[in-house]
Amino acid sequence: MSHTYIPLEQYKRKWIFNHKDLPVTEEDKAFIKPLDQKSSMEVWNKWISNKSSHSEQFAKGDWAAKGDAWKETDHWQSAWDSEEPALPELFADFFDWKDEATVYFCYEKYQVIETRWDIFVRNWKCFLFFDDGPLLISPKQKQTAFIHQNGQYQLGNRG
Repeated sequence: MSHTYIPLEQYKRKWIFNHKDLPVTEEDKAFIKPLDQKSSMEVWNKWISNKSSHSEQFAKGDWAAKGDAWKETDHWQSAWDSEEPALPELFADFFDWKDEATVYFCYEKYQVIETRWDIFVRNWKCFLFFDDGPLLISPKQKQTAFIHQNGQYQLGNRG
């Protein structure tokens, strides 16, 4: 599946990676690649849902709507608010992904960002400026994370 990308400087949410309090290096920005609408839709339909366009709409048949998909629930808000740059410990420990693994941070059907695992780990706070139900997936891995606006996240395995 080849993707079409939007240059980061033309991405409508680019401010999240240009925030003065959470600077992203130019080296890392080179690996933060927003997908265009068509490519976002392809990723969402293939790995998340071909029925729902947003996580609030997950329904019967969507793997993310199955209770047994989710193994752990924890809080991200306090780690996000802290001065510490590290991911919440439970979150970091759950993923044994290689640094260069391709990951998709999926806000909704038409808003997906492709990056690498190490880039996400370093800049996770920027990605979470929008916390209305995004999912973190990697095409070659089953582990996934579901971010909720109430300050919690769920970890599990996608179907």
